[in-house]
Amino acid sequence: MITIQGKGVSAGIGMGPLYFCRRAKTEIKRYNVEDTQAEWLRFKGAQSVAMDQLGDLAEKARAEAGDEAAMLFETHQMMAEDLDYEEAIQALITEDGLNAEAAVSDTAEQFAAMFEAMDDEYMKGRAADVKDVSARILGILCGVVQGGIDSDVPVLLASDDLAPSETIQLDKSKILGFVTSYGSSSSHTAILARTLGIPSVVGLGDQLDPIYEGRQVVVDGGTGAVIIDPTDAVFADFVAKREEQLQQRAMLETLKGQENVTKDGKKVRVYCNIGAIEDVDAVKVNDGGGIGLFRSEFLYLNSATYPTEEEQFEAYKAVLTGMGDKEVIIRTCDIGADKQIDYFELPKEENPAMGMRALRISLSRPVFFRTQLRALYRASAYGNLGIMFPMVTSVWEVRETKKLIESVKKELDAEGLPYSDHVEIGVMIETPAAAVISDRLAKEVDFFSCGTNDLTQYTLACDRQNNDLGRFYDPHHLSVVRLLKMVVENAHKNGVWVGICGELGADLEMTETFMAIGVDELSVTPRAVLPLRSKIRSLDVDAARARILAEIDGDASPKY
Repeated sequence: MITIQGKGVSAGIGMGPLYFCRRAKTEIKRYNVEDTQAEWLRFKGAQSVAMDQLGDLAEKARAEAGDEAAMLFETHQMMAEDLDYEEAIQALITEDGLNAEAAVSDTAEQFAAMFEAMDDEYMKGRAADVKDVSARILGILCGVVQGGIDSDVPVLLASDDLAPSETIQLDKSKILGFVTSYGSSSSHTAILARTLGIPSVVGLGDQLDPIYEGRQVVVDGGTGAVIIDPTDAVFADFVAKREEQLQQRAMLETLKGQENVTKDGKKVRVYCNIGAIEDVDAVKVNDGGGIGLFRSEFLYLNSATYPTEEEQFEAYKAVLTGMGDKEVIIRTCDIGADKQIDYFELPKEENPAMGMRALRISLSRPVFFRTQLRALYRASAYGNLGIMFPMVTSVWEVRETKKLIESVKKELDAEGLPYSDHVEIGVMIETPAAAVISDRLAKEVDFFSCGTNDLTQYTLACDRQNNDLGRFYDPHHLSVVRLLKMVVENAHKNGVWVGICGELGADLEMTETFMAIGVDELSVTPRAVLPLRSKIRSLDVDAARARILAEIDGDASPKY
């Protein structure tokens, strides 16, 4: 028996023979063309065919896995026609005289490298989408047709990575699970695997050796374990585990439409974190109560220049109308640190996490900030909007922001443009400074949202992107928990509500603690909504509060 370890991205147990994916190879020829206009039209023809294919895949995905899955391919359609993507290809063809295949290939590499360089997992996942769309167009240009699985029995499919289009086109009756050398939990393929309920493990690297082809394997999509040639006893254990998981999954579906309330009647709002317009469908499918964090920076990351007020307005409006009367909290642009954009022309910094980022950029560039604020307030007329500001460290930053808001509202009044009078204003608590002065910040805003990823990083002086610091980076650290408790207390004294929007919000080991200290809202990935609801409904907070507070405040802290 051999056990190899990767990252589980779609829970469930898969058992069967291992089969390595075989692809037709697309040979990219590189040459110069004289008739650049004809070559450009050849690309446009391939792009049009790709759009039709992606439309068919969207309908297939909708039939097999619902609207959320279909949105992946509708997103790919938008990507295939993305203006920046098109213009890059056009420049290589019409200005450099490059053939269409080489132009698409070079552009795909450029865009994928840009996304892969980002530390944000969601944006990293977009690299695979660019490659997938480009591979489709290249296949059409080169006349290459991809095949399926040449197997008579269901298999566990192994590959370096899998594109969403490959995943949806596979015969699901022959797929017991996915295992890949590369990939991430936020990739669209991983999302699709979760939607389809197919156990999946990624990030196995060189451990995933072709010598294992045809051998019996067990895949645990929850733990990331891949067991080759399991013993009879191990196999029996996983059969029992699979049955238990199926029962749990069925139970979670029954929780749709139910309240997020504890046994002793304590309620908490469960919202969703999203990073793009198309994620609204995932919120609805998973029964999220609202959107607690919409990362507006995707508009900037997906553009070759500053998005206009009108472009931003349409994006925010789409999210708000999509959510109806449910609350949508949009975070203003959080660029800097791990999210760098060339056209911002930010100076090279030795320690960008501590430098010019987020609200600091916005306040330093009032014209840029005013554009976003105008778009947000115009969009507020179409839904229930809250706005929050990232990386706050002082009261004066909030007051300066509020001055700009009042100025923007006067402008809109003068122009006769409608906006809501009920937009909540909040700040992210993601620095120790903000936590320590939360009593004063609470007098300036309507809500707090705690970004626990950065709060942990800054509190522990521990780079969350540094894998070597694994055991030192502890989001359960007593100092972090005490800061969160202090923030909640200061907020409630001033009539301000508090949410958690970092990854810790979905950590079921922390749910009871959050309820005990009085957190009002938890914002998580859409797929975490129902498991979190189940956890909340299992708790008796009154019975546990004294013990938890003693653990936080006492000299001896067995948990923290």
